[in-house]
Amino acid sequence: MDPAWACQLEIFGATPVQLLLPLCQVRPNMHRMRAGILAVGTELLGTDRLDTNSLLLTGALQRFGVEVVRKSVVRDIEVDIAAALIRMIAELDLVLVTGGLGPTSDDLTREATSRALNLPLVQNAELLADLQARFEKWGQIMPPSNVSQAAVISGAEVLANRRGTAPGMRLEDDGCTLFLFPGVPSELEGLIGSSLEPWLESRAGQLQIETRVLRIACVSESALEDKLAPAYAEFDRHNISVLSSPGDIQVHLSATGDPEERQELLDAMAQRIGVLVGDALYATGQKASLEGRVAELLMASGTTVSTAESCTAGLMAERLTRIAGSSDYFVGGVVVYSNRLKERLLGVSPSSLERYGAVSREVVLEMAAGAVEQLGSDLGIAISGVAGPGGGTQEKPVGTIHVAITGNESEAIHRELHLPGGRRRVRWLASQWALDLLRRRLQSVGVR
Repeated sequence: MDPAWACQLEIFGATPVQLLLPLCQVRPNMHRMRAGILAVGTELLGTDRLDTNSLLLTGALQRFGVEVVRKSVVRDIEVDIAAALIRMIAELDLVLVTGGLGPTSDDLTREATSRALNLPLVQNAELLADLQARFEKWGQIMPPSNVSQAAVISGAEVLANRRGTAPGMRLEDDGCTLFLFPGVPSELEGLIGSSLEPWLESRAGQLQIETRVLRIACVSESALEDKLAPAYAEFDRHNISVLSSPGDIQVHLSATGDPEERQELLDAMAQRIGVLVGDALYATGQKASLEGRVAELLMASGTTVSTAESCTAGLMAERLTRIAGSSDYFVGGVVVYSNRLKERLLGVSPSSLERYGAVSREVVLEMAAGAVEQLGSDLGIAISGVAGPGGGTQEKPVGTIHVAITGNESEAIHRELHLPGGRRRVRWLASQWALDLLRRRLQSVGVR
């Protein structure tokens, strides 16, 4: 390491010797691989950008039984990146770096890694030719700044990036493996599948972890914990974890061993939990969603639906139409805040509005029936309530929501809810409960 670089490191409170030598003793001799993730980007230290890349990498590591012991975020400053790398490489078996491989002046991961490992950057003619060919294919002249993306750290394996112009790299240093990945999430995701996961699989052995995610709607976390208690007693508690969000809980199951053992354990846990939570379990899979499950049921049954919304202002309709092909089952929706439009567009009775108020069982049932009649759907779903922060009364406080579902040939369903939180949370939970009520209605008539 040259003296000028050593002086830069000392500015940040540690000499190169302090950073390197003591930490050589830290890495324990453990069978389970220990990993760290370094996210590069000044924007990640602000309030406008979330570090979602670390979540993608963590998911991959956990699937293969790798223990994540450190995550760090650093600025786009070469000395900061290098100092973080020196410390992590000395402590860990695997270090994954994301970001800083682009063509701009603040993309400094290559340079910082070169400095930290005391390895030169070498221009790769094959990479440069490939970059130029890509720009020609796009009908563009490659900007001079992109030439930097063909610079490779000496001795690194180049990881082809089929989704972008910045290749990844893999290096070995003093018993630690280092991966450099681009920061664009779609590019990172591609390289995880093509480069990281195959490398992990070749080393995981019996430590490879298989996971399954169960999705549960409209149950509180505390109520779910009570329901899951028998499963915790029957299976290793560490194999079952709960990730809660408003109105939608994920139960993560994990298993190790050979593929057959993993599958048997996951099946047993999923079956037991399914019995314990009943029809609150709506789907299996990390990417499953309540609107996706409702869409499956609607399409399987050939049922059409329309919406009539007041306090949710079209959120229910928006969620129903997130799914590709939603025009097969979604007829349309009406957003009606004023009583006048409730009467005019949905045929709600003036006497019902005067006697019971807009936030009531009677009015929301008439709204749902009006949606069916006016829009010509098989089912109509309506929501009316007080989302806040104002507008509540002693009889109908903020968070009071009424949901109704009705159809030409089906019995009407109504649910009164009292939802916690601010305006945004109340509106989201109202749509979640309404979707779940629709799901249960469709499943109750035998649609699977």
